[in-house]
Amino acid sequence: MGPSDTGTIPHPVTEELRATIAAAGITESTDLVARILATGIGLGIDDTERLDLKITSAALSEMRAAFRLFAPYRGIPKVTIFGSARTLPDDALYRQASEAATALAERGWMVVTGAGPGIMQAAAEGAGPHNSLGVSIRLPFEEKPNAIVGENARNVAMKYFFTRKLMLVKESSGFVCVPGGFGTLDEMFELLTLQQTGKADPTPIVLLDAPGGTFWSGLRRFVDEHLLPSGVISPGDFDRVLVTDSVTAAVDELTGFYRNYDSLRWVGKRLVLRLKAEPTDAEVQALNAAFGDLVTEGEIERRGPVTVEVEDDDKLHLPRLVLRLNQFRVGELHRLIRAINALESAPAA
Repeated sequence: MGPSDTGTIPHPVTEELRATIAAAGITESTDLVARILATGIGLGIDDTERLDLKITSAALSEMRAAFRLFAPYRGIPKVTIFGSARTLPDDALYRQASEAATALAERGWMVVTGAGPGIMQAAAEGAGPHNSLGVSIRLPFEEKPNAIVGENARNVAMKYFFTRKLMLVKESSGFVCVPGGFGTLDEMFELLTLQQTGKADPTPIVLLDAPGGTFWSGLRRFVDEHLLPSGVISPGDFDRVLVTDSVTAAVDELTGFYRNYDSLRWVGKRLVLRLKAEPTDAEVQALNAAFGDLVTEGEIERRGPVTVEVEDDDKLHLPRLVLRLNQFRVGELHRLIRAINALESAPAA
C-alpha cells in the first residue's frame, strides 16, 4: 500500500493488515484487498458516524454476496430484463417478457431479474430456474424472491437500491426494458446515461412493448419533440436503443450485437476492440473513412494484442482494432460496433 492508499493510517497498522492478508491465505490482488481494509480503518480514524458505518458495512457485504452468486456463471452471456412488478400473468407484456427470456435461454443466455413478481417473474419463468438469476430488494410488500428464482436459491437479497442496481447492470451483456413504472424508468434512464457518458461498455438495449403498444414509442416522441430540440441530448443518443414490439427483433438485436464484436479494453489513451473475425485491409480502410472523425490521432488500425493484454493473457486469440478515440465521442461507440458487426468478414448471423 502506498501513501495515497493509507492516508493517516499508522505504519504498524498497515504492516498488520499485510500480515492479516497473508495469514488468510490471500495471494491474488493483495494490494486491492489491503486498500479495502485500509479504507475501513480510515473510516474509524475519521470518527465516522455509526449510521454511515452501517451503510458502508451492509453495502460491502451485499456486494460480496452478489459477486459470489454470479461468479460460477462468469463465462455465460446474461441479459437483465426490467419491468413492472405489478404486471399480471394475463397481460400481453407478461407474455412478451416470458417469450423473450425463453428465446434467449435457448441461445445460451442467462436471464437476470429483480426476482420479484410481474415482469420479473415472467422472465424467470420463460428462462427456467436453471437459466435465471435474481437480485431482489427487501421491501415491505416484496419480501421474497419469486418461486422460479428461489427454487435453486439463485438469488441474493439487497437492502439498498444502489447495490442492487449495480449488480443488475454490471454482470449483463444486454438489457430488455418492458413498460413499467418509476422503477423501470429509473433503470432504463440510468442505462442510457451510463452508455451516453461512456461509464459502461457499449451494450444492446431493447425497449420491448406489447404487440401494437405505444408506451416506448411515446418516449421516442418525447425525445424527438423535447429533448433533442432543447439541446439537452445529442443527435443520435437514442439511436443506440431498439424500440420494438417484436420478441424476435428484440432477441436478434441482443445476440446480433456480439456477432463480430467481442469486447473492448482501454490501454492508456488507446481503445482496443476485440473481434471474432479479422477484417480485411479494405474493410479497415472503409471503417476509417466512415468513422475517422471519432479518432483524435492516427487511424483505426488492425493489430494483435498490445503488451498489457499479453501480460494479462487477455483474449490473445482474437484479432484487434486499435484507435485513439475522442473521449467526448465515447457515446457514439455503438455506431462503430454496429459497422464492425456488418462487415462481410464477420461470422454469419
